Amino acid sequence: MTTPNPTGINPFEDPIDRIFAEIAFSIQLPPSLHAKAVKRYEAVRNFLSAETCAFKDQIEHFYPQGSMAIDATISSRGTDDEYDIDIVAQLGTAFRGKSPLYVLTELGKALASYPVEKVTRQTRCVTLQYNDHMHIDITPSIRDDYTPDRQSRIMHAKGPTTSALDKLVEMNAYGFNEWYKSKTPEEQQVMEAFRNRWLEMNRLEKADAEVDDVPDQTQFVVKNTATLALQILKRHRNIMYADLDERMPPSVMLSRYAAVAAQPNSSLTDMILRIARWIVADIRSATALGKQLHIENPVYSADVFTDRWPETLVQQNRYANFLLRFIDGIEKAKRKAFNPIELQDWLRSMFGQRVVTRSIDSLATTVGSAVKAATPAYSRTGRLLLPTAGLALTQPSLVRAAPHTFMGDWPK
Repeated sequence: MTTPNPTGINPFEDPIDRIFAEIAFSIQLPPSLHAKAVKRYEAVRNFLSAETCAFKDQIEHFYPQGSMAIDATISSRGTDDEYDIDIVAQLGTAFRGKSPLYVLTELGKALASYPVEKVTRQTRCVTLQYNDHMHIDITPSIRDDYTPDRQSRIMHAKGPTTSALDKLVEMNAYGFNEWYKSKTPEEQQVMEAFRNRWLEMNRLEKADAEVDDVPDQTQFVVKNTATLALQILKRHRNIMYADLDERMPPSVMLSRYAAVAAQPNSSLTDMILRIARWIVADIRSATALGKQLHIENPVYSADVFTDRWPETLVQQNRYANFLLRFIDGIEKAKRKAFNPIELQDWLRSMFGQRVVTRSIDSLATTVGSAVKAATPAYSRTGRLLLPTAGLALTQPSLVRAAPHTFMGDWPK
């Protein structure tokens, strides 16, 4: 018997959830760029296979890993218009037995003439930087024989010369992606709400620009609340570490926590709090034992997600403190203990000035448009949806919000 997918909770119905949902919406990889990313990584594979001697007929698998594979891609660290796409290139027999530095160097040489703004060989990958700020990281791997599908080893070599620190690192990104999806089922109300939000934004932008109709872009896909919460936590992490000269907690570690903490039919804020508290509890436990946080791939224990972070107890405790302040702020918002200006200031400190301002403006435009058109937005429970400072409005007469509320002036 097939178990139906959970319906989920529309994150735009609750005023506080809606604030976080709009922030998540504003940092998503847009449909147009998602389609562009797919075309680009297909073009890179074709280039390596057909246009280079070293990699001709040597690409066994070329597949997304990390955020791209689980639909959790957001704008990059400390920026609002850059996106990192992670790709694994599983290589053939010609590269078996070769040193990590050799493989990375050969990949860098093969891509040196690729038509992008910049090609950079990193410690574990080669990065293609495009002139529209998209980055594609291509990580070469060698498949382990007689193991689960795509279980591999990736290269680790800083270069430019061979070092005793060069090594092969165990990895099963593909297995993790499939495990994550099994733990975070699709939630229909969440998917529909974000699809409708995308269509509404697209409609408003077309009307604003007064241009001829163009075909709709690829559907905006958000599959469940756990992944939305993951995106919010990743954005918070990015902002907290934007000005710190140290490695930040890895995205794959946060993804693992989102999956184990996933609880379908939870509200967005409850899901954010659940994941954040789980991470804090594990860090506290590790610190109490004088140990660094150790998180493994649930489908392959040799694949350690925390192999490069944290480097010290101080680093992991710093992140726990960031999360504790974040948790405290969310709880305060849920209690309606912020005044409108305080809430704006807190959101900007957690998510960045530009993203929060854009989210506020977008909400005001969306709701303002509905007010102008005499089409107030009601939830399925009859609640009037307005982007206020944590108030669930139930009276249509309250549409006439005063200027300088949390969401700014209403359009006249």
